[in-house]
Order: sequence, then C-alpha cells, then structure tokens
Amino acid sequence: MELKIENLHSKVNKKELLKGINLKVSQGEIHAIMGPNGSGKSTLSNVIMGNPKYKISKGKISFDNKNLAELSPDEIAKLGLFLSFQYPFEIQGLSFSKFLHAAYKNQHPLETMSIMKFRKLLVETAHKLEIESDFIDRELNVSFSGGEKKRAEILQMLVLKPKIAILDETDSGLDIDSLKLVSEAVNDCRSKDFGAIVITHYKRILNHLKPDFVHVMYDGKIIKSGGVELAEELEEKGYSEILKKAGVNILEVKTDE
Repeated sequence: MELKIENLHSKVNKKELLKGINLKVSQGEIHAIMGPNGSGKSTLSNVIMGNPKYKISKGKISFDNKNLAELSPDEIAKLGLFLSFQYPFEIQGLSFSKFLHAAYKNQHPLETMSIMKFRKLLVETAHKLEIESDFIDRELNVSFSGGEKKRAEILQMLVLKPKIAILDETDSGLDIDSLKLVSEAVNDCRSKDFGAIVITHYKRILNHLKPDFVHVMYDGKIIKSGGVELAEELEEKGYSEILKKAGVNILEVKTDE
C-alpha cells in the first residue's frame, strides 16, 4: 500500500503552512523528513492524520485508494496509519493498558484476543523497550518522563502494528540508550508490510535507522530529496548551505542548535 500526497496545501487560521507537498511512501520504505523549525514537518503529520485544526485548501492525500480528507482521525487510524506524537498528551484516570487494549480492538476488530492474552503481549513487548511491567498500569503519560513518553509511543506502535507509522521527533529528549532502543524497535518492524516517515532535526537517529529516502523541508515545501547521504551533508554543512544550493532565497535559516 502507498501513502500518496499530491500538491498538498494546508491552512491554519487563513495562514498557509503547507505550500505544495508531493510525497509517496510505500510499505517497506523508511522516509526521513528533516528541516529547520517552522518548516511544516509537524503540520504535515497532523494533516495526514486528520487533525481538524488543519484545513486542506488544495491537493489530496490518499492511502489504500481512499481520500483521507473525507475520513475522521479514527477512520484514518483504522486504515493502518499511526502517529507518534512529538508532545504526547496526558490523560488522567485511564491506564496505559486499558487505553491500548481499546485502541487495539478498534483497529483490529476481526481479531479476538482476551484481556489476559493482550496483557501478556503488552508486557512482552514492553520488555523489548526495557519498560517495567508496572509501567503499563500507570495513568496514560501522567508523570511520565520525556523519555518514558517517547518509549510509550513506540510501544503503542509495536502493539498496534500499523502499515505506515509517522514518528514526529520521537528522538527529541531521548538519551543515547533510549535512542538506541527506540531505533532497534523501529528496525525490527521493517518489512514489506511496514513503512515509516521519521520527522527529525538531527542525523543521530538516522545513524541507527538508515532511511531509504531523506527529504528536506523549508517554508512548507520539500525542496530537496535524496538518500541517507543527504542527511550526512546536512550534518556537515547545515541547512543554510543545502537550501542555498537548492535555489532557496533566504537571509538566515535558524535551527534548534
């Protein structure tokens, strides 16, 4: 299956944030999207997943031959798309395990799995990320550290088994060990049935993931695409030099550095 984005424009409060995105992501492929702050990377992930705050003003997003603009976020998730949030929400009164069990049943309605069997699956998967068993009984993201929230997002991805996952700055706030664990988990998912869009500012997670394609975003557009060597060039020369080479007229490009 292929996620296909064609000439995508999107607005928030009449301000245009995406200005003609074209991108194709198939199962079996890992795409990295890089760019300075304000480039539209997180906006793109929200538009794909149907966040009502973001309005599609032009263009089309389709997956499995379905127009995502016509679907609600839960319907998009049922198709097999998954978003790992940059800033995961905290929900009091709802345990992580109950939340994930409800999500699993919603996205895999034809599968029958008892609560006990699901819990066993959840505990076994958590151990792969070096997450303690009692973690899954805590309130969803409440009092989680930044690293715990990011591991919890990846745990959700491993259990839900999406067809294409969007990882929005999953590497931010992770220490070296956590980054390696998260990267190994994503790599373990790599198959003809799994694809991913990895949104990041930095090359460090790409050292572990080795994406098939790297795209550079700036001002709501993809201005350059290539292989993993493009990320290496960014690391060496910075965004300003790459953007100038791509013919982007800028005075200054600010990054998170």
